[in-house]
Amino acid sequence: MSHFSQIKTQIRNLESLKDALSDLGIDWKPGPREVSGYSGQTHAAEVSIEQENGYDIGFRWNGKEYELVADLQYWQQDLSVDGFLRQVTQRYAYQTVMKETTKVGFQVAEQQKNEDGSIRLVLQRWSA
Repeated sequence: MSHFSQIKTQIRNLESLKDALSDLGIDWKPGPREVSGYSGQTHAAEVSIEQENGYDIGFRWNGKEYELVADLQYWQQDLSVDGFLRQVTQRYAYQTVMKETTKVGFQVAEQQKNEDGSIRLVLQRWSA
């Protein structure tokens, strides 16, 4: 019997999560929405990602972070669940760094994507 799994993340900012998903070219829908699982089961989520098989993926607030909710038996993404979350988390971290550093006057001086997939950022701020 299949059921929803809740996978913890370190994602706490909804706007950065949405921006990260958009960066990755993932077609997401804003919530609150019900994500569908096995045998008509549903979970409320703040962000949902529809899959072609009709079993959705969602991110829902658990009071502390946005956890991934999905029926993993029907996972239909190009990457594994871990690979998917690694990619989303990296883009989320990137978005968060960009938003927070811009607020305090920093600009990107250099950005480089490394062979291992990591991103190197050099930020600068001019002072008067």
